[in-house]
Amino acid sequence: MKFNIITIFPQIFSSYFNEGMLKRAIDRKIIKIKTHDLRNFTNDKRKTVDDTVYGGGAGMLLKIEPLYKAVKKIAKKKKTTGQKIILLSAKGKKWNQQMAQKYSKLKSITLICGRYEGVDERIKNFIDEEISIGDYVLTGGEIGAMAIIDSVSRLLPKVLGNKESIKDESHQKEGVLEHPQYTKPAIFKIGKKEYKVPKELLSGNHKLIENWKLDNKLKK
Repeated sequence: MKFNIITIFPQIFSSYFNEGMLKRAIDRKIIKIKTHDLRNFTNDKRKTVDDTVYGGGAGMLLKIEPLYKAVKKIAKKKKTTGQKIILLSAKGKKWNQQMAQKYSKLKSITLICGRYEGVDERIKNFIDEEISIGDYVLTGGEIGAMAIIDSVSRLLPKVLGNKESIKDESHQKEGVLEHPQYTKPAIFKIGKKEYKVPKELLSGNHKLIENWKLDNKLKK
């Protein structure tokens, strides 16, 4: 799968994509991530990407011209099957695990990262979906882009070391959270207080363990 990111701060992504699971997925050519600096799609010497808001108001908006040029160059055939263009926006549909599963079936995802007060509304004529990662406002869409890429990539075959890791995770089924998990030691002491791993998990009885896991899944 290929991810394209349109941003005015491409360097933000360097450290995140050069560590851990995502780096391994890139090295193994399971995913490809490319950042596109919006300033490279401007026409003036100052590489202007923003301007004041018509009708007045605080802040600046990302201009339609460089956004359109970037989208046009990256997604040359907008109607191509398996390709989606997403605008990261506080006004968008809230991202969840079910959407991540749906998007993991695609071939290419282009993510437009808003900044400042937002983007010129007209860019919405050239995208497929407007997405938010939560009911709060960030300084830009870059963190949202990372969240979407991470949540989609880990669902792709061979990205996680063990495919069983996904099966019982939180949100795989809507409204259901994963059961509590423990590791060694079996008894953790703070002073005279002991915190123990549930005896069912130490029993070695697979049926008992599975029943405990099912009984302890959390419902939202």
